[in-house]
Amino acid sequence: MSPEALDVLDNPVWAALTGPHRAFAEHGPAGLAARYPRDASPFAALADPRDPRAWADLAALAGPGEGVWVTGLLTPPPGWETVAAVPGVQLDGRAVRAEAAPEAAPLGPGDVPEMLELVELTRPGPFMDRTVELGTYLGIRHEGRLVAMAGERMRPTGWSEISAVCTHPDHRGRGLAGRLIRAVAAAVRERGDSPFLHAAAENAGAVRLYGSMGFTLRRRPDFLGLRTPAGEV
Repeated sequence: MSPEALDVLDNPVWAALTGPHRAFAEHGPAGLAARYPRDASPFAALADPRDPRAWADLAALAGPGEGVWVTGLLTPPPGWETVAAVPGVQLDGRAVRAEAAPEAAPLGPGDVPEMLELVELTRPGPFMDRTVELGTYLGIRHEGRLVAMAGERMRPTGWSEISAVCTHPDHRGRGLAGRLIRAVAAAVRERGDSPFLHAAAENAGAVRLYGSMGFTLRRRPDFLGLRTPAGEV
């Protein structure tokens, strides 16, 4: 894979919404900003974060005084309020060993209530009613109860983000998360893509796990919860 192919990871939400996830994209009137449906993912993106017109387009898309989440090395223009800022890491998973997990089963819309319960308990990151539609999700059950899961979220061209990795507290220490990550990575590789993921920089345990599996640090983006300007931009 050429170095140029990595550039999509500099702006992964935009690359996904103008690439493999274009069917999910809601675009601004100028076509310089896009976002996922709110019930699928909270993330929005700009074609060029350095372009004031892209920020104006995102404001028009979201509406005045509305909240949006963006990721990257971004500096919002005047008038935008930063509501939350989460330092993150972006990890390249091309060196990760991928293998199927026979005990893992595909998860779909019918499993969403259980998935939401597990997410509420473990807080792996944003997961909504339609997030399961974004890619392959796999789960492991114990006595019929969903106790661990992982899946795909952003899909920039040539890549797929492993996300929603979580294990019920009563079942941690059994390697379930690692097995699911490798299984999702296997599904990603099967269609010719490469896995990557994001994590909160302060989540040292998760970052250590990913490093032990072969994920390598690529960059340190921020996850910013912003509020659009209240008036016209």
